[in-house]
Amino acid sequence: MILAIDIGNISTTIALFSEKGELSFQSRLDTETKMTDDRCAMDLSGVFRLYGAELSAVKGSILSSVVPPITQTYVRTLVRLTGKPPLVVGAGLKTGLNIKAEVHNQLGSDIVASAVAASSLYPTPAIVINSRTAVTFSYLSETAFEGCSIMPGPEIALEALSRNGAQLPQISMDRVTTPLGRNTVDSMRAGVLYGYSGAFDRIIGELERAAGAPAATVVATGTAMPELYRLCRREVKFDHDLLVKGLYLLYQKNTERSRKG
Repeated sequence: MILAIDIGNISTTIALFSEKGELSFQSRLDTETKMTDDRCAMDLSGVFRLYGAELSAVKGSILSSVVPPITQTYVRTLVRLTGKPPLVVGAGLKTGLNIKAEVHNQLGSDIVASAVAASSLYPTPAIVINSRTAVTFSYLSETAFEGCSIMPGPEIALEALSRNGAQLPQISMDRVTTPLGRNTVDSMRAGVLYGYSGAFDRIIGELERAAGAPAATVVATGTAMPELYRLCRREVKFDHDLLVKGLYLLYQKNTERSRKG
């Protein structure tokens, strides 16, 4: 079994794959920047118990992180629990893509993993939308990561609107059926959803113009926002597991030679 872990700013995803790439389970925990090694070990062990899986079956692991303060906590814990250091997504890892970035280590490891999965699983050219705290839009040609655009996520917009508007409530995202909101909550949701869907369409179009070729696929992953994607004029496929699939593929690409040897 192959263990894939992605540490995001808000949540940490833990996924277990069979050697053939079948997803056994996927779990999500809150990201805690002051987590101790013991707490990390307890959390990972608890997830395995919850899903009836055995840590002793883990033959290798891969770690993606955008939260440097706890990256090494997870590295040490994985060595402690599996007996082997994980692969850590970063500069020097084989991706199969020509990554056109001025500074490779400035490109988020979650963006890299999602791009690897999209280029392997979907027709290219492709645009990958990775929605987390921020939303990233990556353009992939047949063989290269051409670049990306980044904007604040919708949840940040809603939170800022509530925090800075004295008479505006704290609300969550939900479906709306019209931009003509007739109460404060529906009006806020309509503004964010219709505004962001329009922004998504615009960014997709501008990426295609800048790259000089239309995308054969637009695929999204991360925070599920079906109500937003439904409002986009462009068809957007949603792949909940895209990022962890990419981590599994990265693990295979970077261990294949040693397995053959």
